[in-house]
Amino acid sequence: MSDYDMDLGSGIAAFEGKHFGTAMQLLSPLADEGHAEAQYRVAIMHQNGLIGSQNLPEAVKNMQAAADQGHAMAQHGVGFMYLEGEGLPKDPAKAIAWFEKAAAQGLQGSLTTLGMMYQEGNGVEQDEEKAKEYYRQAGFEM
Repeated sequence: MSDYDMDLGSGIAAFEGKHFGTAMQLLSPLADEGHAEAQYRVAIMHQNGLIGSQNLPEAVKNMQAAADQGHAMAQHGVGFMYLEGEGLPKDPAKAIAWFEKAAAQGLQGSLTTLGMMYQEGNGVEQDEEKAKEYYRQAGFEM
């Protein structure tokens, strides 16, 4: 096992154990090197102020970088940022595009969010049938 893999594993373990200072110390260099999982977790820590104050520019930078590499949870995260206008301009159409990328990978949260957006007509034309299809794909019986 390489030092890289050990740092990633230790960083993830620290993150899961809520030892965010240690997690940031281990994951930040990996995120800077372009590792999507590290970028996603660094983004979450910045977004939620888990290592001090919230840092939305750093959260957006890392979340976007991981999403661009196809990381489904990061794609959902970018979609959420556009949906809520958190760190990015509020843009439901861009949110939908990112949720669809994550949904294409089977991410239940994105499928559910898309169902709600179509059900409510949030950023898209209201479409009950499309909403039901997303809910069905997410595993909910309608």
